[in-house]
Amino acid sequence: MDVQMAVFHCADSFLKQLMVTKLSQCQYALPLLVPSPFTQHIEFPLWTFRQINKSWKTIDDTGKISSKFLPVYKAETPMVAFFRFGPASSSKSQLMNSLINEKHNTFFHRNCPGSSRTRVLMDGVVEIDWYCPSGEKTDRFTHCVAFCNLHGDAGAHEKQLDILTKMASVYVVILPQLNKNDKSMTKIQTFYKDSKPLICILADNDSALTEMRKGKYKIGLKDRNQSVVFEEIRRAINNGLLSTESCSFFKLEDIAKHSNIRVDEVDDDDCRKGKEAAQQMLNLLKDKDLTEIKESFLPCQGNLWHQWCQKNKELHRPTLGELHKESNIEKYKSSKKSEMQKIRELQQTSDLSQFIQIFIQKLNSQEGKAVVYFLKWLGILLDDYTSECLSALLHEYDEKWSTVLNLKKKHDKSQQLTASQVELEKVSEKLQAATFGLEHILREIGQLYESCSSMKKNKNDLKLNFSSFPSLAAEMMISGFPLELMDGDAAHVPLIWVTAVLDALIQKLGDKKVYVLSVLGIQSSGKSTMLNAMFGLQFAVSAGRCTRGAFMQLVRVSEEMKAQLKFDYMLVVDTEGLRALELAGRSTRNHDNEMATFVVGLGNMTLINIFGENPAEMQDILQIVVQAFMRMKKFRLNPSCMFVHQNVSDVTAGEKNMEGRRRLQEKLDEMTKLAAKEEVCDTEFFSDVIAFDVQNDVKYFAQLWEGSPPMAPPNPDYSRNIQELKDTILSKASKSNGITLSQFRMRINDLWSVLLNENFVFSFKNTLEIAVYRKLETMYSDWTWSLRSAMLSVEDKFYNRIDNGNIKVQEHELLADMKNTKKQVEKSMISYFEEDKDKDILCQWRGRFETRIEELHDDLVKGTKRKLDEAIEQKKAREKVDKKRTEYENKLFSRSKELAFSLRSTGTDEYMLNEEFDTMWSKWVTEMTEDSPPLIDFNFWDDVIKILSKHYELSLV
Repeated sequence: MDVQMAVFHCADSFLKQLMVTKLSQCQYALPLLVPSPFTQHIEFPLWTFRQINKSWKTIDDTGKISSKFLPVYKAETPMVAFFRFGPASSSKSQLMNSLINEKHNTFFHRNCPGSSRTRVLMDGVVEIDWYCPSGEKTDRFTHCVAFCNLHGDAGAHEKQLDILTKMASVYVVILPQLNKNDKSMTKIQTFYKDSKPLICILADNDSALTEMRKGKYKIGLKDRNQSVVFEEIRRAINNGLLSTESCSFFKLEDIAKHSNIRVDEVDDDDCRKGKEAAQQMLNLLKDKDLTEIKESFLPCQGNLWHQWCQKNKELHRPTLGELHKESNIEKYKSSKKSEMQKIRELQQTSDLSQFIQIFIQKLNSQEGKAVVYFLKWLGILLDDYTSECLSALLHEYDEKWSTVLNLKKKHDKSQQLTASQVELEKVSEKLQAATFGLEHILREIGQLYESCSSMKKNKNDLKLNFSSFPSLAAEMMISGFPLELMDGDAAHVPLIWVTAVLDALIQKLGDKKVYVLSVLGIQSSGKSTMLNAMFGLQFAVSAGRCTRGAFMQLVRVSEEMKAQLKFDYMLVVDTEGLRALELAGRSTRNHDNEMATFVVGLGNMTLINIFGENPAEMQDILQIVVQAFMRMKKFRLNPSCMFVHQNVSDVTAGEKNMEGRRRLQEKLDEMTKLAAKEEVCDTEFFSDVIAFDVQNDVKYFAQLWEGSPPMAPPNPDYSRNIQELKDTILSKASKSNGITLSQFRMRINDLWSVLLNENFVFSFKNTLEIAVYRKLETMYSDWTWSLRSAMLSVEDKFYNRIDNGNIKVQEHELLADMKNTKKQVEKSMISYFEEDKDKDILCQWRGRFETRIEELHDDLVKGTKRKLDEAIEQKKAREKVDKKRTEYENKLFSRSKELAFSLRSTGTDEYMLNEEFDTMWSKWVTEMTEDSPPLIDFNFWDDVIKILSKHYELSLV
C-alpha cells in the first residue's frame, strides 16, 4: 500500500483519477482523506471520484425491487466509520472485509500478500468503499452503505477523526479493552454520550454481543468463532442504521465543506477554471426538455445530416426503380447532388447556438491541462445532467416493454397491443434524443465544418474561421480523447471531417506510423471492457448498447517499446455491438455488414470478440466481409484477425476445443470457396483473404467477474488472459511496419467510397444466402419467361383473329388461355420452395416472389388486353379511312380548287403559297383523323429501365 500511495502522491490529477477509477472497478477501497507527506495537510481528492459510478438494487416492504445507478459523488448513503485506538491483535481492515465481501480484500490489511510490518505513507489515510446490495435475500445490508476506514491509531489523527465522527451514522471502534485509565477513553465516552450508535469491538474480551444501552453495543473477539462475531457486528450495524433518529446520510461532496482540509478541485486553478467553463455551458441547458436539447442546440447533426447521408447512399446505390423516374443516370446523379447541396446550405445557414459558440471559444482560449480539465468536466456535468432523465426513460421503457410482452403472451391482437407498441417506440425515440454527451458536441463541430467546407464559406455568426476546427479535434486526440470515425446514429462516415482531422494530426505530429487494432463483436460481448483493460482506455462500458458507431483513439508507444515495434502509435478502433436487439431488422443487417467490412478493412489486426464458445453469428458476418473484399479487387488489403471467446469458465477450453476450432476453419474455408465461386475468384482458403491461424489466433477468456455484481471483484484469470492477448498482439505487431497516418487517411477514403457503391452483398446474412438467392433469381427468370412466352403466343392468336374480322376481345378469354401456364408455373414454384435442399433459406423470400409472379401475370394480361384494344381501334380507323377514301379525295380536290381560286390575287410568292397550303392541309388532316386513336410517343430508355428492373434488382433484400 505504501507503493500505491507513493505513486498516488507523485501522479498528476489525471493519473490519480485514472488510478482511483481502476481501483473502484477492481472493488478496492479508495483514498478519501490523504495526509500529504510533504506538507502534512489533509487532502481530499474529490476530483478522483468524478468518474466512478455505483449501481445497486433495494427491496421495499412490498417486495418491489428498485434499481439505482449514480455517480458516487451524488449518492446519499449512511456512513459506517471504523476507528482503532491503541494496538490491536486483530486487523480492523480484515474485519471490514468480512462484512463487505469476505472473499475479497477490499481493504488492504496486515495479512495480505506483500504486506509489511512498517507503514510509511498509510498512517492517517482514510479509505472508503460502498456496499451495494443486489436486491437478493442474501444481501448483508438492505441499502447502499459507505464504509470508511481510518488507518493507524485514531488518537493520533484528530482532524480525520473529527471529520468522520461528524459525517458517520454509526461508529465502530476497535480497542483492547474498555479501560477507564486508557487515554482513548475520553473519546469513547464522547461517542457513548452521542446519539449515534456505537459498537465497541474489544480485542481482549470474549463476551458476545451486548447492548449496554440503546444503540450502544460491545462485542468481544478473544477466542470466539469469527463467523459468529462477524454476524453480530453486521446485526449491530443494521440495528444502528435502522435507528431513524440517529441515521444521517452522507454525501461525498459535503466533505469539501470542512475547513481543515485541502480540496484538489478548489486548489488547482486549471481544474477550477475548467469546471467554471463547463458549468457556463450547462447553465444554458437549465429548464430545457432533455429530449429536445439536441434538436435545439445541435441542429446540424439531426434530421439534416441524416437526410444528407440517405441522399448520399441513394446517389451511390440507385435502384432501377429510382432511375426509372429520371430520363438518364446523369440526370439522376445531378438531381441527388443538388438535393445534397441544398441540405448543406441549410446546415450552413442554420443558427449557431450559444452553446456551441461557448464550446469553440473555450477550446480556443485555453491550452494544455486547462483544455483537458474543461473537456473532462463537460463530460462529467453532461452525464450528471442527463442521468436522471435517462433513468426515468429507461424505467418507463421497461414498463412499456413488460406491457407489450404480457399482451403478446395472451396472444392479444387488439388495438391495445398496437397502441402499446407505438408507445414503446416513442419512448425508444425519446431515449435516443435524450442521450447527450461530448461525442455529440464534437459531431456538431464536424458537421459545421463539413457544411462550411462544402459551401466554401464561413458561417455569418461564427466568430472564427471554420478551418480551425480540425486542429481542435486533433489536439483532443493527442490528449487521449477518442474521435468518432463512423456516426452510429446515421451509420455514415463523415469523410470530409475525418480526413481534415487526420490532416491536422499529421501537421502536429508528423506523418507518424500507426498500427491499427480494431474490435468487432456481438452487442454486450465485452469489447470495450477488453480494450480498456488492455490499454488503460476509457471507452464507455455497461450492460446493453454503449458505443454507437466507431471511435478511434491514439495510444502512444513508449520509448522502451519502440526498440521492438516499428511504429509510433497504436490506433485503437472500438465499435458498436453487432446484431443489436433494439435495432433488429433488415437495415440492421446491412449496417452490421457494412461496419464489419469497414472496420476489418481498416485494421492491421481485428479482434473478433465472441461471448461464449459459439461463433455462429460472427461466422455469418465474416463470410459477408470476405465476399465484400473479393468484390473490392482493386484494393490490396491485408487484414488479419483473432477470435477471442469471452466468459469461458473451463480453463482447459483451449485444449478441449481443438475439434471446434477445426470445424471453424473448415466452415470459413467452405464459405470462402463458395464466395470465390460467386465472384469468379481462385481463392480457396479464408486465410487467403484475412490472415488467420486457427492454432494460435483463437483465445479463450475467463469470465470477467468473480461472483455476481455489483460487489463481485474482477477475475484475476481474466486479467492474465488480457495480458497474454496483449503480448500476442504486440508480438504480431512487431513483425509489421504499420502504416503512416496519411496512408490510413487514404484507406478510410478509399474503403468508404467503395462500400458506398456496394449494396448487394451487405443485404444478406451470409455467403450461402447470396448463392441461394442468385439461384432463385435464375429460376425466377425461367418462370417469368414461361409466362411471357405463353402470353406472346396468346397475343399472336388474337392478332390473327382481329385480322380475320373479330373485333372484340374479352379479358376473361386471355385469363382462360393463360390458365394452364400459370398453374404450371405455380406448381414449379411450390416444388422449388418446398423441395429444394436450401428450402429453409428460401422460405424468407417465398411470399415476395409469389407476389412478383402474380403481379407479372396480371400486368401481362392487362398489357396484352390494352395492346389488342389498340389494334382493334386502329383496324376500325383503317376501315373507316378506306370507306371514305373517295369522299376524302373529292373533298381534298374541292378544297384545293377553292384555295387556288382564293390565292389568284396574291401573285406568285411561292413562300406564301406554301404557307397557305400547309395550313389548309393540317386543318384537313385533323378533321380526317379526329376519330382515330392518338399515336403514342415511346420513350426508349424508360422502357429499357423498366424491363431490366424486372430481372436485375440492385436492392435485392
